[in-house]
Amino acid sequence: MNVRRAILIAALVCTLVGSTALLVEFTITDDSSTAGPEPTRAVTPSNPNSTTLDCPARASTAVTNESQPPPQKTSADPRIVGLYPNPITDENVGEFVVLDVPSQTGVRNWTLSDGHTSVGIPNETGAGRFALSTAPNVTETMTDVPVFGLEGHLRLAADGDTLRLRNGTTTVDSVSYGRAPEAERWYRSFTPTDQTVGGTDGQWWPRDATCLPISSAAVDEANLFVLPDAPNVPRETIRSADHRLLLAGYTITSETIAADLVAAANRGVDVAVLLEASPVGGTPAPTEAVLETLERGGVDVRAIGGEGARYRYHHPKYAVADDSVLVTTENWKPAGVGGKSSRGWGVRLEDETLASDLARVFRADFEGWDTTGSTAYRANTSFVDDEAPTVASSEPRLPRNHEPTTVSIDSAELLVAPDNADRRLQELIAAADDELLVVQPRIAADVSLLESTIEAARRGVDVRILLGSTWYNAEKNEALVADLERLAANDDLPLEIRLAENTGRFEKIHAKGVVIDRDVAIVGSANWNSNSLENNREVLVALHGESAADYYASVFEADWSGERWQLPIGILVPAIIVSALAAVVGRRYVRFGELR
Repeated sequence: MNVRRAILIAALVCTLVGSTALLVEFTITDDSSTAGPEPTRAVTPSNPNSTTLDCPARASTAVTNESQPPPQKTSADPRIVGLYPNPITDENVGEFVVLDVPSQTGVRNWTLSDGHTSVGIPNETGAGRFALSTAPNVTETMTDVPVFGLEGHLRLAADGDTLRLRNGTTTVDSVSYGRAPEAERWYRSFTPTDQTVGGTDGQWWPRDATCLPISSAAVDEANLFVLPDAPNVPRETIRSADHRLLLAGYTITSETIAADLVAAANRGVDVAVLLEASPVGGTPAPTEAVLETLERGGVDVRAIGGEGARYRYHHPKYAVADDSVLVTTENWKPAGVGGKSSRGWGVRLEDETLASDLARVFRADFEGWDTTGSTAYRANTSFVDDEAPTVASSEPRLPRNHEPTTVSIDSAELLVAPDNADRRLQELIAAADDELLVVQPRIAADVSLLESTIEAARRGVDVRILLGSTWYNAEKNEALVADLERLAANDDLPLEIRLAENTGRFEKIHAKGVVIDRDVAIVGSANWNSNSLENNREVLVALHGESAADYYASVFEADWSGERWQLPIGILVPAIIVSALAAVVGRRYVRFGELR
């Protein structure tokens, strides 16, 4: 009786409002920012191969060993160049100081002092970069540089302190720092002549987090696709792998994708998967079965996260298959890459350089100290029911209006957060002359990229922003729309913003994309909030070329104009029934959290 009543109600609603959306999956979350606003930067467009990074240059992982840093100016005197006051060990055991000592300089009889306690620097230290610690055996597990033990009881205060490097009674160098974030190292901004520096003269960065430059390649072609229209492209990419297959994501709940990964392993491909250990709201229940399938199939799976982890969330959505790179905005789930719900953007590139560089990102993340093997992860994780069961239908649920296509491009850039993506995105937006198209599920009002976008409008660039209209984003998105419309009217700016209409072409906006001057298109996992850009692992691709930009612009235009898809009458009644059943079943699965 309840199901029959639900069907009748659904039919009445469809008749009154003409809605044809099929609400089968209810993975409901919120795109809230957990970090504060980023200060406005004055941005000048630069070469994509510039060494400008969002991370400290001294943390650069462009080299394989931090004891051999990239060439830099050096001081004639030893300098304190790094601090690690707040590791996640009990009582901060293993905390350390990093010194940089020029050649031909001895530190015999030198001391390190916090103003209360002084300890002598070991005689066996030489020139170069090395760490000093009262627990060298522990510290050796935290850094690649040589470690020397300190005699005494010098402690690095986690709430801030001043350290002095002395030659007898002469202070050669002094460093002051504020409260130390847990599991983050302080890297000194290079000041070759200053003998005293403060906390503002350096940067905190998570221990062992990468600090990679932008990777750029003169790629000739790009295979472009959007979802839900072309779910075959991600699967074809996985199926094409002959030697290596690396898949990274926030969540993975698709049994179809899991089967493809196992099939690849069975034909001798080296397959590895990395997912987020603690997604907001809990790990989805379908993950458990997927992990079991992958384990039985010989796939190496790890979860990244936990206390003091290098990244707030591991949020990218990409795959490396031999020399192919696949980057999308969608999660590895039926509603994402499976084409069952979300509007998403994606691209596949064939390039040895980009594949090698993205594989390097994967390996750095996969092999980090904050990862856990699949078996141990499953044993210690509580899985939550966060998705409604999918109701089967013999007909396609959503239309296929935008076919995948291969186009010529001039070049492609691989951007990763938090290493380099934020600054490069601002550079590209700052270079816009004519038009800027932005699509996001939701945009935080204080994010720096929005400030850059508004500044583009002030320069006369025609700006359009398309946001998601799902009910869990509606209130904040409507507030942002009202604020920006008021700003545009008051300041006479060429800026438009609207919420995507429910047209039956897709269920929700999950794409995260930008099109600049119909010449550059940006596709990737980064939400426009400060947490995503500053703390998460994100992966994006910037495609340079008119054809690629035109493709995504055409999708944007269709979604912007709200072109409706008319459901064929032959499947209207089954659609209503499926919708009603999903409403009854799915009601129990609605939850709140953070949109990923």
